[in-house]
Amino acid sequence: MKKFVYLAVLGSLLMVLSACGSSESDASGDEEGSDGKDEITIGYFPNINHVAGMVAEEKEMYSEELPDGTTVNYQYFPDGSAFMTAVETGEIEGGIVGPGPAMNHYVSGANINIVAAGSKGGTVIMARNDAGISSPEDLKGKTFISPRVGCTHDVQFEAMMKDEFGITSDRVKGEMKHVTGKPATYASMFEAGRVDAATVPEPWASKIEADGSGKVLVDTPEVAYGETLPAAVFVTSNDLKEEDPELIQNLVNAHKQATDFINDNPEEAKTIAQDKIKEITDQKLSAEVIDSAWERIDFSYDVDESVLQDFADSSYNLEFLEEKPDLDGLVDKSFLTN
Repeated sequence: MKKFVYLAVLGSLLMVLSACGSSESDASGDEEGSDGKDEITIGYFPNINHVAGMVAEEKEMYSEELPDGTTVNYQYFPDGSAFMTAVETGEIEGGIVGPGPAMNHYVSGANINIVAAGSKGGTVIMARNDAGISSPEDLKGKTFISPRVGCTHDVQFEAMMKDEFGITSDRVKGEMKHVTGKPATYASMFEAGRVDAATVPEPWASKIEADGSGKVLVDTPEVAYGETLPAAVFVTSNDLKEEDPELIQNLVNAHKQATDFINDNPEEAKTIAQDKIKEITDQKLSAEVIDSAWERIDFSYDVDESVLQDFADSSYNLEFLEEKPDLDGLVDKSFLTN
């Protein structure tokens, strides 16, 4: 079984807006051949938002698009900061990550591009059954968990709480205590009474429901940017894009094929996701959990730059970013139309 990859974070600012997930992997490099790269590595997380990565791996779609003889490896990341560091250092050629780390690293000077989306939706606010929470207003004085400080799901939750209920976290001297942890552990943390609420990516919200330790407090459509924000995006380095646009086109083509496969063959895609999540996290999720998670997600590779900018502005307003972000140049949709 593959091991978790834990990579150093570039600095405290780069920790904000990290995408959310939990995973394991072997590290692998790449070599330069006479006709391009002989070996590439793709990264993603074991969340339902990242099923395109699982399908592409299982169906060997990247290998089919790349020149004969190219070896394709995969890494499964614990969080978005680790993923983005791997992209920037060239340890991976690209892959699927939450929009938060991509935007944050770009604003901080990273030479990267979003070349496609992967999915929308899938963030759910869950409350522990015996925590005395029946509405978001009851979260005052309670402890909530997210995968990282300022990760995509954290920003969605805190934006909703501030804008709609005037409640903020202790990070900005507010009424909610914030802790962090891996989404795959949230069900057990609810059972142990260690946290009161969670902002959760699927399938881990549905896992909490199935285990009976928590209930849906705010479902996906009511969470900030719940149905419009890309929950996962395909990211690569701008340098690699400039040096080898044909490689990036091949990767995007495979990613598009995987997304189309998910929409055309949902039951087979669910089975692939179920098996892959078991391999990566050692947790076997039931078909009912996968079905429930699937209902909250829309698999699409199109990117709406205006939504990304609005989301980044919310991150700034929540004081996750010190300067108002300008995302001009982050998204390159040219590979989606070829």
